[in-house]
Amino acid sequence: MRKNLFQYVEEEEAEINLTPMLDVVFIMLIFFIVTASFVKESGLDVNRPDAPTAVKKESANILVAIGASNEIWISGRRIDPRAVRANIERMHAENPEGSVIIQADKKAFTETLVLVMDSARQAGVFNVSIAAEVD
Repeated sequence: MRKNLFQYVEEEEAEINLTPMLDVVFIMLIFFIVTASFVKESGLDVNRPDAPTAVKKESANILVAIGASNEIWISGRRIDPRAVRANIERMHAENPEGSVIIQADKKAFTETLVLVMDSARQAGVFNVSIAAEVD
């Protein structure tokens, strides 16, 4: 028995090649991973004070946390008070448009807060904010 030409064509078209589809899905996955924005954390859980006039700020580039026992944290590392200015200068050099957000615990001394604010200003960052709980 002889097969005609149409039977051969049907057998060849029955296969679906999934390789191009998998390539597209893989490229899309890489695109979404690369373009995803990651949340920056200061590295310390801070019990912030409540403020009825607080305004939610969407993005902050340099987060500084002051703990209840007045320890200063930047990017998950505990920082000596004398090194705050140098760390803020370095981070500000990486992103000159960035602002400094200070997350101070309710029990932290005002002296430590003022020290961090002065260090930020000495580092050339004049956009300094203090984080509070938004109602």
